[in-house]
Amino acid sequence: MLPGSPGTAIEADEYDAGSRHVVLRSRLDGQVVGTARLVANVGGAARPDLPMLRYCSPDLLRHLPLRTTGEISRFALSKRRRPMGTPTDRLLRLALMRGILHASLDLGLTHWCALMEPTLLRLMRSSGIRFSPLGPLVEAYGLRQPSAATIGHALADGRDRHPDLYRFVAGAPEPPLRPEAFRPHAPIFLPAPP
Repeated sequence: MLPGSPGTAIEADEYDAGSRHVVLRSRLDGQVVGTARLVANVGGAARPDLPMLRYCSPDLLRHLPLRTTGEISRFALSKRRRPMGTPTDRLLRLALMRGILHASLDLGLTHWCALMEPTLLRLMRSSGIRFSPLGPLVEAYGLRQPSAATIGHALADGRDRHPDLYRFVAGAPEPPLRPEAFRPHAPIFLPAPP
């Protein structure tokens, strides 16, 4: 944490400089209402280097193409700027995912991984963005579920199940994709945890 005025500390780590950051601001007053970060794996397949590996084994990621996998982290909506549990929440989450998607495509990523609160996983699923659990919950500032998604499959699933939400996240009519980035990959099927 970087010091600041009381209650305004800024979280920072060694991954920030090489990450893509998504910031949502209110059109009314410019206040930040949401943030997310996308960390590309700079360690490659032999030595994966992602923030979630501080809390779980690299073996959890063995089914992913690590050279084209990015970790979504610091996915947060401001509690001060909105009432909790409103329809606006869904729109804000989707707006963050729109930024994450476009940053992912710029980086040539094909997969996402993340440590998510179980509630966020359910909320994302209800918005048409599905992640697969990777192993058991881990302690990382509270219980978090290691998860992963194939970007092409998540887009195809969202397009089929929630076309209006898909159009918002992907951009109208389609995001500027390289064909190999959009081709739906098979979903990630992982062995059931013991």
